Amino acid sequence: MRNIYYLITLSFLFWSFGLEAQNVVTISKTKALTKVSEHNVSLKISAEEFKQARADYRQTNAVFLPNITASHTGMATTNPLMAFGSKVNQEILTASDFDPVLLNDPSQIENFETKLEIQQPLLNFDGFYHRKAAKSKMDAMSLQTQRTAEYLEFEVDKAYMQLQLAYKGVAVLEKALEAANANKKLADNSFNQGYLQRSDILNVEVRVTEVQNQLQMAKSNVLNASNYLSFLMNDETEAVYKPIDSLRVLSPTIEMAMISENRSDIKAMAMATDAYKAMSQSDKMAFLPRLNAFGNYFLYDDEIFQGNSNGYMFGAQLSWDIFQGSKRFGKAQKSRAEFEKSKLEYEQYVSKSNLEFNKAKRMFTDAENKLNLNTLALAQSEESLRIRTNRFKEGLEKTSDLLMAETQYAQKQLEYYQTIFEYNYALAYLQFLTK
Repeated sequence: MRNIYYLITLSFLFWSFGLEAQNVVTISKTKALTKVSEHNVSLKISAEEFKQARADYRQTNAVFLPNITASHTGMATTNPLMAFGSKVNQEILTASDFDPVLLNDPSQIENFETKLEIQQPLLNFDGFYHRKAAKSKMDAMSLQTQRTAEYLEFEVDKAYMQLQLAYKGVAVLEKALEAANANKKLADNSFNQGYLQRSDILNVEVRVTEVQNQLQMAKSNVLNASNYLSFLMNDETEAVYKPIDSLRVLSPTIEMAMISENRSDIKAMAMATDAYKAMSQSDKMAFLPRLNAFGNYFLYDDEIFQGNSNGYMFGAQLSWDIFQGSKRFGKAQKSRAEFEKSKLEYEQYVSKSNLEFNKAKRMFTDAENKLNLNTLALAQSEESLRIRTNRFKEGLEKTSDLLMAETQYAQKQLEYYQTIFEYNYALAYLQFLTK
């Protein structure tokens, strides 16, 4: 048993040395928040999604701005109609060209046409509402990006508190290991003097081994918390972070009120509903005619890029798609159903948010009560350990009772700090829900 004990102790020491050899970096919550805002991948993805929505909105500028195209076409033909028309456009028609023989069987003629075309929308009712829908979608994505930033701030709060808790666990178990080793030394002396039995020594060694295992797990928790913080900051150095401040009870800074419908994610849902409403109206307006103006300017010549003759044409076009095989009816019904669905989703989201808020308030109250009880239990277990340790030194206390008191005190310390974490987490969650 003693050989196993020493083997475990040696393994633990090597593991601890490996942890301490890693790059330990002190960090504050403010610095972590800054790095997350600059490097977090989720935040970058959300920003790109907003850019996509903004690009979609900018495409709808076509509802007001003209469409301008330019082209240059070269051709050669013996087609009677095309050949005669090309000569007319080039302004080279002569009286001899009206000869029926030449009209029916013309020689090959080359024609090069430069064309500048402008199309200007005047009345496009469905396009107006489509633009409005794109604007609502862009605003919704902007609010969603803001909510993503707020969520990541909450995640940093949680990760930082987890890191603080992990270090508190290490500190508690290091003291517990120190106390267990001190008790083992006392037990060894008492055993050598014949006051304790071999079974008592084994119990003490088992306790030391248990604390070593718990300390190893606590240091693993430090690594896990550091890795998660690195993930949030998009840091690939795999450093072991150490918070500059210790875990402590935070003071409430919010009022226990209902959540606001002006919260960024709720407003984003409302904007999305507005977008669906505008799309539904756009599909309805597709039944109305469209009015567009147009203008063309032409340059003609029988040589490339010359243009000795020119002409223009302008006008307006009123077009109306009267029937498209009931396609528009189905599209309008679909967009209407999507709008109604979005309204229900908004109501459900607000209701669920209120449910989460009420749940978070109860969680905070429970954590507050638990913190008060654990504070009292910690003080009681500490006093109990002090009394039993003094009695054990005088030979008036059983080894098993001392080990039980020692175990209970370490457990109450860990529970106390875990409760502080739960209290602070509940408070941070309430702040996140009420932003």
